[in-house]
Amino acid sequence: MTTADSAPADRAPADSAPGSAALAEPVERVGRGWTSALSLANGAIWVGWYGPLQILLASQAEDFAPGSGMSKETMLAWVTGVGAVASLAANPLFGALSDRTTSRRGRRTPWIVAGTAGGALSLLLLAGADGVWTMAAGWCLVQLTLNAAFAAVTAAVPDRVPRLQRGSVGGWLGAAQILGVVGGTGLATAAGGVGAGYVACAVFTTLGVLPYVLRYEDLRLAERDRPAWTWRGFAAGFWLSPRVYPDLGWAWLTRFLMNLSNALVLLYLLYYLRDRLHHSDPEQGVLILTAVNGLTLLATVVVGGAWSDRVGRRKPFVIWSGVLMAVATAGLALWQTWPGAIVAAAVLGIGFGVFTSVDFALMTDVLPKAGDRGKDLGVINVANALPQVAAPALAAPIVTYLGGYRVLYLVAAVIGLAGAVLVGRIRGVD
Repeated sequence: MTTADSAPADRAPADSAPGSAALAEPVERVGRGWTSALSLANGAIWVGWYGPLQILLASQAEDFAPGSGMSKETMLAWVTGVGAVASLAANPLFGALSDRTTSRRGRRTPWIVAGTAGGALSLLLLAGADGVWTMAAGWCLVQLTLNAAFAAVTAAVPDRVPRLQRGSVGGWLGAAQILGVVGGTGLATAAGGVGAGYVACAVFTTLGVLPYVLRYEDLRLAERDRPAWTWRGFAAGFWLSPRVYPDLGWAWLTRFLMNLSNALVLLYLLYYLRDRLHHSDPEQGVLILTAVNGLTLLATVVVGGAWSDRVGRRKPFVIWSGVLMAVATAGLALWQTWPGAIVAAAVLGIGFGVFTSVDFALMTDVLPKAGDRGKDLGVINVANALPQVAAPALAAPIVTYLGGYRVLYLVAAVIGLAGAVLVGRIRGVD
């Protein structure tokens, strides 16, 4: 998957100088095996999330809604909203805890193992849910535990991958994420029932992380390198001042804006096809647009990251991918036809594929401290989850009172373009 320069790059060196390797800037390129195993682990975690999100939770809400006083739409929105709040807190929290872990198995591996095992058990709890409260509790546990594993997986990249290989590695992680979404949906659909769907996702998630945790040794943090513990200091560490770390602040804002723009595009896509384009089968239309978008995204996510590694630059790729996404989003507002929607979906996929891989590499390049990589990436990952909460609050009044879908997609285009332009404010990366 990525170029393997030497065999030792696939396995961590012996810990002859305890702690030094864990906090050092990596220089030895990782091999194909390491990248493949980490990508598979990443994809397996996304299977655990998106089997429920795409299919299983909606089916349960439909079953539990009668007699509950809630519609199935309200119940699903409430459960996923509570889970999203849990996710926002869990990712930086577990990233920070992994930064401080001095286990013999390393900083990240214990959390990948514990998070995945907890996630599988939580999915099995959801399989036995008998009402909205157990459904909500199970989904919150899934979010908490799988975010522990996800935080550790993403932190492994700046721990082990040199800067000029992070674009290609980020591309493979992005491809695995997309395949995990598709795979989770497929498993949940093909399993033959809600309970069986949860079991299938739990088994795949567990098996998917095994090649990485069993084959590849993690870097260890020495006790002497772990910072002194205080509750005040631990809590204060989650605030990354934009004045002190301006590059990180601008990088966070650009990721938030680009993801918010994308979330606004996807949120009401079904209603856009039905109410604005009067598509004869809007559900099938969403499936077609999703497939077109996914194919073009897969075609560019790895290539874009590898290309940015080759030329040693990040910002031009993020800027131009953002511009491309803004143009496609504006097309949904100005060319409101079915062919226009297909073209927009394809162009959005091209832009978002490049953005996904290169932006991940850019984020790892602006991390302030080696000792806080997990926590800082967790804070950055909030910029992925928060738009899912903000998009409905912004989109609903626009569609209802301020001009409908044309205005919604023009606003989304402006937001995405602002994110692309603000990348230029990051000074520490070429």
